[in-house]
Parts: sequence; C-alpha cells; structure tokens
Amino acid sequence: MKGFGRAEALAAASGVLLALSFPKFGHGLVGWIALVPLLVALEGARSTSHGFRLGYLTGAVSSLGIVYWTSLVVVQYGGLSMSMGIAVMALLCLALALFPCLFGWVVAFWARTWGPGALLLAPVAWVAMEILRGHTLFNFAWCLLGYSQHAQLPVIQIARFGAVYAVSFVVASAAAAIAYAIVEPRRGPRLRALLGATLLVGAVVADGLWRLRTPIPESGRLTVGLVQAAILQEDKWDPEEAWANLGHHLALTREAAGRGARLVVWPESSLPWLYDRNPAVAGQLQQLTRELGVHLLFGNDDREDGDRRRRIWVGAKMLTPAGDVTFRYHKMRLVPFGEYVPIESVLTLGGRYSARVVEAVGAFTPGTEYAIGEVDGRRLAVSICYEAIFPDLLREFTVRGADLLVNITNDAWYGRTSAPRQHFAMAVFRAVENGKYLVRAANTGISAVVDPRGRVLEETALFERRAIVREVPIVPGLTFYARHGDVFAWGCLGAAVALTAVAASRRAVRRRSS
Repeated sequence: MKGFGRAEALAAASGVLLALSFPKFGHGLVGWIALVPLLVALEGARSTSHGFRLGYLTGAVSSLGIVYWTSLVVVQYGGLSMSMGIAVMALLCLALALFPCLFGWVVAFWARTWGPGALLLAPVAWVAMEILRGHTLFNFAWCLLGYSQHAQLPVIQIARFGAVYAVSFVVASAAAAIAYAIVEPRRGPRLRALLGATLLVGAVVADGLWRLRTPIPESGRLTVGLVQAAILQEDKWDPEEAWANLGHHLALTREAAGRGARLVVWPESSLPWLYDRNPAVAGQLQQLTRELGVHLLFGNDDREDGDRRRRIWVGAKMLTPAGDVTFRYHKMRLVPFGEYVPIESVLTLGGRYSARVVEAVGAFTPGTEYAIGEVDGRRLAVSICYEAIFPDLLREFTVRGADLLVNITNDAWYGRTSAPRQHFAMAVFRAVENGKYLVRAANTGISAVVDPRGRVLEETALFERRAIVREVPIVPGLTFYARHGDVFAWGCLGAAVALTAVAASRRAVRRRSS
C-alpha cells in the first residue's frame, strides 16, 4: 500500500498491542510493551505531521479493538442497520484517535528538537493526552493505559496518589525506556535508561507489596447483599416480563436478607416502572423492606413533565426499613450512545439519522447533586454504570463523606463482549484511589465486592442469577488522591505544554541562527 511503510506498520502494531492489553481477549502484561513500536516510529518520523498520522493510526487501530462492541449495541438495541452501526463505531474510533494523534505530534516535535532522548519524556505526553481525553470531546475515558494493570495489584497501589494516570505513567515509562534503548546507538545512555525504568517499576512494586501487606483500618461493618437477577436486555422493558423480572429481584432480596444483609442493592434500572407514579409497585417494595427490616437501594429513573419539554433522569433510590425514600441520586455522567448521542452532528451524519438514534437510545438529563446516603450511620455514595470510570467523580463523593462506594450498572446491553469485563476492570481502580470498599450490583454481571487494595473478594459470572452477601468493613480517612485530586495528571499536562514551548523556542533560535 502506497505510503504505508515501516513506521506505519510499527504504529499499527502498537494499536494491536494496546487492544490486546485489555480484557477479554488480552492481558495486562502486553501493556508494558504496547507503546514501544509507536515510540520507535515517532523517533524516526519525517516531520511532526508524520508523527500526527502515526499517532492517529495507533489510536484508530486500538480503538477498533477495544470498543468494537459499540456497533453491536446500536444495531441490536438502537435499531440501526449493520452498515450504519459499523459506520457509527468507525466514527467513534476516529474521534478517539484524536488523542493518540496529539501524542504522536508532540513526541515527534520533541524528538526533532532533542533527538532520541525525547522518548524518555513521552510518558508525560501520554498522561497529558489521557487527562485531556477524560475532560474534552465527550469525556470517553474508556480503557486508559493504566487500566490494563487492574489485575497487577502491586502495580496499581500507586493509584492512591495519582489515580489511574499514575499507573499509565509507570507503564508508559517502561515502554519509553525500551524504545529509547532500541534507537539510541550509545551503550551507556541505553543502560542508564533501562536502569532508571527498572528502578521506577521496582519502587512502585515494592511500595505496592508493602501496601498489600498493610492492615486495612476499620470503623465498623455493614452486611451488604448484591442482587444479580440476570435479566436479558430484550426482556428488561417487555411489559409481559415486568412482573416476573420483579419477582426474581424480590426472591434474591429475601435470600440476601435471610443471610443477614442489612443493605440490599439492586442494579441500574432494576425497576421498570416510575416508583413515584406507580403506587402498587411502591407499596410492594415498602412492604418488602418493612417485612425484612432492610434498606433497599435500587436503580429507578425519575421523570418531570414540564410545560415545554419532559426531562428524564437515570436514577437510584433507597428505601429504609420503614418504607421511606431517604435517598435519591441522578446520574451525572451519561453514557454515549446509551443515554445521549455524543457529537451528534458528526456521528449521525449531519443529523440525517439523528431523530432515529435519539429515539432509540433515549435522551436523558444529567444530574447535578453529589448525593450521600446513610445506612445505620454508614455513609455511602452511588455511581451508576458508566460513572464508575471517572476517578474525579467518585473522588468527589469520598470528599463529601462517603465511606462506602456503591456501583449499580446494567451491562446487559453488551452481552458477552469485552465491554462488561473492561467496565469492571476500570471500576476496581476507584476502590484503590479512594481507599474504600466498592460493592457492585450488575444486572447480568459482573457483580462484586472489591477491597481498598483492589482485591476482588467475591464476584459473579456473567448472566449468573445470584445474590452476593458479604460483611463489608467501613474504612475511615482519605487517600492522597481523595484529598488532592488529579494534581499529577494535570501536572503532566502542564509539563507537556511547557516542554513543547521550550522545544518551539529552541527550534526558533536554530532557524534564526541558520
């Protein structure tokens, strides 16, 4: 193919390796070398625009391998044709590739200024790209590099300082040192770079092993029941299945209460009726909590019919053992393609398919309040579905006093694709970052209990109908990340901007002197 040479092949290889760093088809160990081919190609890029294209190629290929499942969602549940579903997925991949292409441009610019040594600065640019990805475009921070290490517990303990971005930095640093050793002809600098990366990774692992051996402090315990009713997506909103589906939740709730659960958690959208507008359903749930003496937290939407337009919120509510609603939360970060159409004019081909897509996936209103619930004096926060991938969002709940993180989700949309496993892998990080237990109730899985070190203490299989009941410790205090937020990631962005400005200044001086 004309124009597709060695550099392009290397960039594409990085895209494949990045995709193979994540579940369900990949493994986290691949993440340590995933950026090596791209970095080698960027050091030899013919120009900054060539670096831009190489980064774009890596981003497009990796996105295709990671979020391929979006096409299946919009086809099966969005009512689009297969060709339109593939087009929407392809446009999403091209949009996500904008961030690696920015990385490619920056690293190529640095390399043309400082030579191979610029590769050792690449982790700064990578983290800068990740924090931008999480706060621009449509905030789709799905499967950042650090998430590939979700099962490498000693490595991810550093997230208590810098969130997932700190893990990304360490993994990218290892790749940068390897790439530098490949392109640097001098033996001494090669060895120093590899030694530096080894010391960095060794220090992170040593700290992580120490952290894993450190006892987790407790200020009390709460027995939690997590209900996974395994309702298929095609049955979830079927009126003929509604009462049977509710029955599955009720039966598992009784089982959980019988095993000692004080708080029972149902998944996102577990109640297909509007609680406030259906007295029969509300009465049944109130009777259940009174009978069992439990707090019941369940996913349930809210609706407001205004004079001009109707607003709908993806929500959660909690009933006390007295049957009172004492907690409501409205989801603040909505799912692209599931609850709204991002960059709609682009992804719906100039609006031509807009009405159909919006009608199919729904158009919800984001919530605005960081609500905190309470069960027997234990303060908890609820994140709904996609919200669990945002470090800054769950941190805000912890700062506001939440001692237990609860995630409710409905991943039935994604079937047995990679998405449910990817989603759960990212949720694990929130426990480590905030130093709190995280309990997760998912309609079709994966439901789980995760401790503050990222250890998965118990989990369900996909599409398994089951209730998990576990006594969950309440952990006091705040981690460095909870106190200070994304100072590390924003610092990397500031450093990347400063380094680029210095490089531009030096290039300008060279041009004037020549």
